[in-house]
Amino acid sequence: MPRLHFGDWVEDAVDWLQSHLTWLFDVIQSVLGGMYDGVDAVLGGGEPLLMAGILAVIACWLRGLLPGVLAFVGMALIDSLGLWSEAMDTLSLVLVAAVITIVIAVPMGIWAARSSRVSGAIRPVLDVMQTMPAFIYLIPGVMFFGVGTTPGLLATVIFAMPPGVRMTELGIRQVDGELIEAAEAFGTSPRNTLTRVQLPLALPTIMAGVNQVIMLALSMVVIGGMAGAGGLGEQVYSAITQLKVGLAAESGVAVVILAMYLDRMTGALNERVSPLGRRAAARIAATRQKLSFAHYKPGGVVAVIGVVALALVAGGMNLAGDDGSATAKQSTNVGQGKKINIGYIPWDEGTATTYLWKELLEERGYTTDVKQLDPGPLYSGVARGDIDFQTDSWLPTTHKAYWDKYKSKLDDMGSWYGPTSLELTVPSYVKGIDSLADLKGQGKKFNGKIIGIEASAGMMGTLNKKVLKAYGLDGEYKVVSSSTSTMLAQLERSIKKKEPVVVTLWSPHWAYGKYDLKKLKDPKGAWGKGEQIHTVAHKGFAKKDPTVAQWLKDFKLTEKQLTSLENDIKAAGEGHEQDGVRTWLKKNKGLVDQLAPVSGGGAQKQGKDAGKTVNMGYFPWDEAIASTYLWQNILEDRGYKPNVKQLDPGPLYTSLAQGQMDVQLDGWLPQTHKQYVDRYKGQLSDIGAWYGPTSLELTVPSYVKGIDSLADLKGQGKKFNGKIIGIEASAGMMGTLNKKVLKAYGLEGEYKVVSSSTSSMLAELDRSIKKKEPVVVTLWSPHWAYGKYDLKKLKDPKGAWGKGEQIHIIGKKDFGKDFPEFNGWLKNFKLSEEQLASLEVAIQKGGAGNEKASARTWLDSQPGLEDKLAPVK
Repeated sequence: MPRLHFGDWVEDAVDWLQSHLTWLFDVIQSVLGGMYDGVDAVLGGGEPLLMAGILAVIACWLRGLLPGVLAFVGMALIDSLGLWSEAMDTLSLVLVAAVITIVIAVPMGIWAARSSRVSGAIRPVLDVMQTMPAFIYLIPGVMFFGVGTTPGLLATVIFAMPPGVRMTELGIRQVDGELIEAAEAFGTSPRNTLTRVQLPLALPTIMAGVNQVIMLALSMVVIGGMAGAGGLGEQVYSAITQLKVGLAAESGVAVVILAMYLDRMTGALNERVSPLGRRAAARIAATRQKLSFAHYKPGGVVAVIGVVALALVAGGMNLAGDDGSATAKQSTNVGQGKKINIGYIPWDEGTATTYLWKELLEERGYTTDVKQLDPGPLYSGVARGDIDFQTDSWLPTTHKAYWDKYKSKLDDMGSWYGPTSLELTVPSYVKGIDSLADLKGQGKKFNGKIIGIEASAGMMGTLNKKVLKAYGLDGEYKVVSSSTSTMLAQLERSIKKKEPVVVTLWSPHWAYGKYDLKKLKDPKGAWGKGEQIHTVAHKGFAKKDPTVAQWLKDFKLTEKQLTSLENDIKAAGEGHEQDGVRTWLKKNKGLVDQLAPVSGGGAQKQGKDAGKTVNMGYFPWDEAIASTYLWQNILEDRGYKPNVKQLDPGPLYTSLAQGQMDVQLDGWLPQTHKQYVDRYKGQLSDIGAWYGPTSLELTVPSYVKGIDSLADLKGQGKKFNGKIIGIEASAGMMGTLNKKVLKAYGLEGEYKVVSSSTSSMLAELDRSIKKKEPVVVTLWSPHWAYGKYDLKKLKDPKGAWGKGEQIHIIGKKDFGKDFPEFNGWLKNFKLSEEQLASLEVAIQKGGAGNEKASARTWLDSQPGLEDKLAPVK
């Protein structure tokens, strides 16, 4: 049979359509994009819990009180997973696609039911639409409409259309013919027969088709995410391609909740709109107890009032929360609104440093919640993760009991002050009392009292059990337990009256700056050695926010800095602690950038093209993720507005050629991406290589002895179970391995190359290393695995892998013209293998969803690098 070049014909047709009907595609994209944006603005614009309340009211109206409560709980769970915005994006996509599908499918089904010719003609079309792999719909979608929601919408509409048409046709054809004859006999017109007889009776079947349309539309979210449609699909796709198990589970749960909600609501809607459904619901209701509260359904008027009321509240909150002001500190907006919970014990250094970090974090774009707690609840809260960190952990003595109890659930971020000292203190006007030994026999002078602090404090136990005994003071003095504030109030009253008083105190403390006091010497060392004040966070906080964790690890204050901070906070007054911090920071210029550094400092140098929006694409290869998020941070520091989107290579190169993406940083040339560059070479610009040469290799763990080159693999197949663990079968290196490398070293027949995926290969490598099992995998340089594991690259003395490639930066055709400054930076961009590997490892350690923050942390650890990569005069 001659070769049928069907694919070439399709490509020619697509090229013709692109050339002659661009205006039509622009109109379609505007209409569909506008519909999606409108629905998304409504669903995603309100406070999440208020919007969850609206969805719950709808559920209550359709199904009853208990389903309404469960719907609210499910939506609240999505919000607690931090996926509300993505879930509303997905719901918007599903609703818009479902409406478009139903508007087309129902009339088409009616037409097919009334005409056998139409039914016969559209049946094979529906077969193709339903059985064609849905991924294929994305290809013309991306080529015609670019990356975004429109290709996802179109693919969803096409995929979900068949059941809507089929079920509509089936429902109408199933209507009893005698009923139709009776209607015609009474002179009913064909139009009225359809609307008053056939459609009402077919409505349950049609609604079942609508339900299937919505469910199929929701099943398309992952495929839509591959085309840049966003929402939960993008999250699931990212999790799949990068083996982010946690993100996959969370995103999957959110999809399931949406699916259950939509399924139950569309099923219940049938009862409301269908006469048959209403009668069935009435029969069920009649069998229930009249006062069954769980089955209560509000009337339509009540439901509308509830929805409108919640919508008005949500809208009002949006208006109140939006002051229209631009972010003044865009270049330092590291937190991007992320919430950090801080707890503190009401000790002065704890209060001071807590409100200092509250101010620092808010200046860096975080939102904060500060709670005052006693030590026990505070340590318990940090251990549970309710509190992210606290800055006033006195170790190894004062807070030893709490640390010992919760240490497996806590991370010590290091000490920021020390050594401290515990002491008894008297005013300087109390003569003859200079050491603890001088207190003996002087009890009457102090009314036999030592004014203490909280009974739970470790220093109170040390005072009672050790200090009094060491100096023979027990019996003569009673330690009065109170609170820190009460002790200080008593100290101030006594000083004003010039009365003798002895109090428990410690260094550092602001009181030494405010009053003229004497620390009583401890010649016997009864108080013990000084302690260190540590910052303690919950387990995993460094993974949750590596940037803040690094700031906390590097945090230090001198005694002079701390006491002056405490005094400024005291001067600001109760309830104005943050004002006191701001006053202190104004006196200590430059300290914000020292304590919470962002690359280049707080006063960022703005680029010449500051304010321009740059659209950057990447596919989920590690060096692409690393370099893209590195440049996102640098561009924000220089005043640009970068948008970052993950895509597969095909859609990414297409969007670059069409000018919808501006640049991508992972073009492997001259081989791996040759087909894309050759296809679009007149529409792309090669800005230059920033890394190379790369290398392809087979790799084994270093504990596999005697295997140092590809030649050593011959005859060792049993050791590796005859397998070489590969990556995606479509990858160029897999072809080279099978066609060249195995032949060159006589490994054919002895080894089978197992095609999998990059993430599966890495998972197998990790499992084998944990079990100390021999394994040989395909790998390449650069790759973060070489930084994480102790591996050996197998030498290739015959050069079977060929020459290494260069990693190029590929931009759209007019990139240099549109972004001359950024283009210049990229032309000079270089990273060494060591730099790239360490950046990739930092991003891997940061975890899923924290790529930008991890790249920021790495950039901050490379002083001077930003000014070298993006110089501004």
